[in-house]
Amino acid sequence: MDDQLKYGLAILAIVLLFALPFFVNPSAKFGGADDAGSRAIQTQQPGYVRWILPLWTPPPETESMLFALQAALGALVIGYFIGYEKARSDISKIKEGPHDKVNNGPEGKDKRKD
Repeated sequence: MDDQLKYGLAILAIVLLFALPFFVNPSAKFGGADDAGSRAIQTQQPGYVRWILPLWTPPPETESMLFALQAALGALVIGYFIGYEKARSDISKIKEGPHDKVNNGPEGKDKRKD
């Protein structure tokens, strides 16, 4: 199968995975999980009191900026390692090219003197 076709099908599958919930249940509210735990605790035990409070609660703008920074750093790390592995694969393909196998004897050893 062609590489471009594989990548195209993979991207299409990812888009469908993200879009499918909106078509299955269009009236649902898709939100984050920031307060879902607190709401679940309050419904199960209404009088529950936290043991520890946060030392600092950032303003919403700062909180979303820190979240975006975390996502950007994660994407940078993942992109670096994907690029590193791709370059390493390309270099190994160059080293194993047809020019290295020309002088191989019947035992598979290179007879050239370096």
